[in-house]
Amino acid sequence: MKVVPLRLTPGQDLRLTIEAWMGEQDEQAGCVISAVGSLSVAQLRLAGAAEARAIHGELEILSLSGTLSPDGAHLHIAVADSSGAVIGGHLCAGSLVRTTAELVIGLLPEWRFNRELDPATGYPELQIKVQPEH
Repeated sequence: MKVVPLRLTPGQDLRLTIEAWMGEQDEQAGCVISAVGSLSVAQLRLAGAAEARAIHGELEILSLSGTLSPDGAHLHIAVADSSGAVIGGHLCAGSLVRTTAELVIGLLPEWRFNRELDPATGYPELQIKVQPEH
């Protein structure tokens, strides 16, 4: 595993920046190892919901996890508001960094991840393959 630290700055879109960064890498598979920071808005798709819900405020990132591939990411996040109330769900585009987002990403050179539509779920789901040279 190759481990890479990233820091996102105020106003950057957390999801879109991670996806764009992954698309620039030689590796074809990755995962989020660690993430801390804050958001001014979190766009979350909650369990069973069809659409994202916007959460506004001073939000602390408590947890971010997921898989990364050149054709997309599957990311779940938990955030706390200024009263300490926690909400989590599927991280969607439009989630904006407030002060910082400090990430540690693991790149997996021996694997290839991609996403294909799964008729059973209706979503692009993870496909896992071993890289030919490994």
